[in-house]
Amino acid sequence: MNSVNFWKERFQTFNKEIQKYLRYIFNGHLLFVLIFALGGLAYYYSEWIKTLDSGFPSALILAVLLGLMVTSSPVNTFLREADMIFLLPLEKRLDDYFKRSLILSLVLQGYLLLMVLAAGFPMHSKVTRATLRDFLLIFLLMLAIKYINLLIRWHVLKFQENSTLLFDSGLRLAINIVLLYFLLSRANIILTLITSFLLIGLLLFYRQAAKAKGLKWERLIDLEGKRMMSFYRVANMFTDVPKFKEKVSRRRWLDWLLSFIPYRQSSSYTFLYARTLLRADDYFGLLLRLTVLGSFVMLAFSSIFAVLFTAVLFLYMTGLQLMAIGRNHEMKIWINLYPLPKEKRLQSIVKLLMIMLLIETVTFAAVILFTGAWVTSFAILAAGFVFMVFFRSYAAKKMTAF
Repeated sequence: MNSVNFWKERFQTFNKEIQKYLRYIFNGHLLFVLIFALGGLAYYYSEWIKTLDSGFPSALILAVLLGLMVTSSPVNTFLREADMIFLLPLEKRLDDYFKRSLILSLVLQGYLLLMVLAAGFPMHSKVTRATLRDFLLIFLLMLAIKYINLLIRWHVLKFQENSTLLFDSGLRLAINIVLLYFLLSRANIILTLITSFLLIGLLLFYRQAAKAKGLKWERLIDLEGKRMMSFYRVANMFTDVPKFKEKVSRRRWLDWLLSFIPYRQSSSYTFLYARTLLRADDYFGLLLRLTVLGSFVMLAFSSIFAVLFTAVLFLYMTGLQLMAIGRNHEMKIWINLYPLPKEKRLQSIVKLLMIMLLIETVTFAAVILFTGAWVTSFAILAAGFVFMVFFRSYAAKKMTAF
């Protein structure tokens, strides 16, 4: 078996799978919203940069952010469940296969690092007077650090103990943040070299320790499956994804919320989808993450217009992605046995969606009110209600096509 050709075949299959769903995710409507949102955020970001002085800790902020990204070094292996049976005997002949996986992982993750560094560098340049030459040098050094992290991660994945993986991640995170901080702050070259040697020494140690160890196929296949499920989770918000496997958690501590739903026949769909929202990790986690993230982003702005724009943007993202709950249960035959008209199902989903957006709106307003900006807080409530009026009809029309 030619491992290089085998890798190319797997990569082409992966690429086709990704492209198939990306055209649904980045449709013209969503792309327009993203461009508009990024344009607005870029404007307020540039205005905020003008207020910075030489005492602002730009190096530390970038070091922590980039350090987290450098430390997180998954390897795209494209492995499947059946590989544990059919490829296990050929493990020693797959070196070129996994080398190409490491290089591809470096390219993909290096591109993300470039975008984040490019976004944060104007802030750093304003504080430290860093130039384009500094930007290119930092990026090249960061790529080298990233590659070392990928190699370390690959060797550590051969260890059976999960504690080894956790220890490695924590240790690398600390070293990466310190090393990047020294690079960004132009610290003493001796300190930078010492930290670099620590990272290289860690690579040599794990490479030697993992020499006699074989690949942990179950772990690699599980990690690859989780990566694909993360992508399918996003794609499932825009179209049906047959391969998507939804994860469900019981969450007994949230059962009291369901007591507010009247116990009557007409509330059957409301109860069903409310319980789905509370138990499905995708929807509950999404609502929680976007609400928390939106609150922090709003706190970063002083302009009332920037805060309102951010609030409406996060409400839109939440509503757009929560609409995918309408696809739940549609393939289950028993839902058609409900003695209720189909229109009732759509009404219940839209009603539940509006309740979630209302909760998010009130949360945003409460967070801003806590800072003392009561005018902005009430403006968020008003903007949220206006948004929900328009989004209600949009959601109903969109979900009718599901």
